[in-house]
Amino acid sequence: MLDAYRSAWTDVAAHLRGTPIAILPFGALEQHGPQLPLGTDTATATEVARRLAERLDAVLLPPIHYGDTWNNAGYPGTLSLSPATVTAIAVDLGRALADSGAELFVVVNGDWGNRNPLAAAMRTLAVEGRLRAIALDYPGMDAAIEAVRESRGAAPGLNHAEEAETSIMLAIDPDAVHPDRFAPSYPVFPSDFGTRPMQLHPFSESGVFGDPSRATAAKGERILAETVEASLAVLADLLPHR
Repeated sequence: MLDAYRSAWTDVAAHLRGTPIAILPFGALEQHGPQLPLGTDTATATEVARRLAERLDAVLLPPIHYGDTWNNAGYPGTLSLSPATVTAIAVDLGRALADSGAELFVVVNGDWGNRNPLAAAMRTLAVEGRLRAIALDYPGMDAAIEAVRESRGAAPGLNHAEEAETSIMLAIDPDAVHPDRFAPSYPVFPSDFGTRPMQLHPFSESGVFGDPSRATAAKGERILAETVEASLAVLADLLPHR
């Protein structure tokens, strides 16, 4: 693995000649309740990206710390980009990586709001055909979460600032977690939740959706490990052969 942020351009050039893969963590600055940092999504994406880069001997790019997180914008500290900006960042970086000699551009997406904008970026890069590009939305993570979860989920498929995300942060950066603030929260969802864009603060005061009190670092490590393995399986047929 080569950490691009800490490397000279000559080192990046040499590494891409041997392993033309670049991995970008794309996160968000978004509320995760009172017990987790705003950078939770970026920290998670960066950790998954780092592990993938180690396994693939890829170039690890510095993370994007902001994303499309409009649905959480009602909580102070959450700073959101427009979908068009997310798309433009990914496209511009993909083109620049092609110029640098990369053949595979892997984006590790850390936030739900980035999914559609990043998919649009991957389509643009695919049409241009200068390199292969894929955005990974944590393959295998949902199954890993269900395998370790002990608390009741707030809604199907919603894992936000609760047992799973708190476990992941306990595994990555336990000093950033505030166990003294653990408190379950099961908001009453609007009847049209999930069918249209909506912000969360009107029906969730804390921003927690579930129970973080059952979180452990061991659960977080299992979630991360299984996500990395599933991601590698997705990437298997895309890897450049040298």
